[in-house]
Amino acid sequence: MTFFESIATVFRKYADFTGVASRPEYWWFALFSFITSGIAASLDPSSGNDFGHMGANFGLSVGLSAAWSLALLVPQLAVTVRRLRDTGRNWTNIFWILVPIAGAIVLIVFLTQPSVTQQSVAGQVPPQVAETS
Repeated sequence: MTFFESIATVFRKYADFTGVASRPEYWWFALFSFITSGIAASLDPSSGNDFGHMGANFGLSVGLSAAWSLALLVPQLAVTVRRLRDTGRNWTNIFWILVPIAGAIVLIVFLTQPSVTQQSVAGQVPPQVAETS
């Protein structure tokens, strides 16, 4: 799966928490999220460090970076749940992210694991297995 195929697939399955996601699908989308969030943060006028010029709109404005992060929240959660399922783990493992530092490390290790060769937790055959059969 290429970079652009991954992005298209994740946005096509925007709120689809069923099925599985391959490693390339997940990690290409993670790279896309990282890059675009960085660009949004650099273009965001409300995220500047010049606290003296924030004005009265500071509490009312939603910055470009925050809006983009909210737009990516659902697809990022969906692809993470699908990726966990592809590794043979339950979706509840996503809550590891709530444990400071160690939780993020555990979740990253889970997400980097190869796809399971048998049927996944959801009872679906991962795409790699279906193609080789």
